[in-house]
Amino acid sequence: MKKHIPQFITMLNILCGCIATVFAVLNMLELAALFVFLGIVFDFFDGLAARMLDAQSELGIQLDSLADLITSGLVPGIVMFQLLSMSQTGGWNLDFSGTSETVTWIGLKNSFLPFFGFLITLASAYRLAKFNIDENQATSFIGLPTPANALFMLSLPLILLYQGNDYLNQIILNPWFLIIITILSSYLLNSRIELFALKFKNWSFKDNALRYIFIIVSLVLLLTMKFLAVPAIVFFYIVSSMVYKIGDR
Repeated sequence: MKKHIPQFITMLNILCGCIATVFAVLNMLELAALFVFLGIVFDFFDGLAARMLDAQSELGIQLDSLADLITSGLVPGIVMFQLLSMSQTGGWNLDFSGTSETVTWIGLKNSFLPFFGFLITLASAYRLAKFNIDENQATSFIGLPTPANALFMLSLPLILLYQGNDYLNQIILNPWFLIIITILSSYLLNSRIELFALKFKNWSFKDNALRYIFIIVSLVLLLTMKFLAVPAIVFFYIVSSMVYKIGDR
């Protein structure tokens, strides 16, 4: 019975991803972000439950990647589609609540650029497929994990909604900025950069110093910068992993 508990938690991740997909298509990006976050929480706890219950299985590994493809791969691609669409139409001045179809589809009248956002989904799928057959990612990650990338992508509309100003809005809704972000995230997902994993084998500070420091810094950034903290946390995650790797040699 206990072997099914992690799989059930993974199913909750899939459910959250499906709901987030619907909200993202409807351009209700705030709710999409909420369910992506919930899905990522379930993604963390299914692995934790599998380790605690000694219920790890090949089925669970495959199911986990399928869940991540929806929650952390498909949804960020749709969100970037929406942002690119709005960048073509000055969409920040339109209805951003999802009650109007204008924001979602008007960008397609003059450009197919919004579809470029699905490069994130393709890169996520490739990254997850590689992860499943790579035996060198048991204690660390090679390339940016899809949940971290998803949180970064979902932070962009939240910044627009809650912390936006004319300057930030112009940057985030600049099509060249969004294109660069799409290409950069797709590269990072499949790069050879080794990043530490938030997997605690014990609670010792000596063995998990980098993880504790990362969590503390992340909490401070979130409390002081709110949604603007998410890009900063992702950047800090990459840089601290690279510095730690150099110091460990």
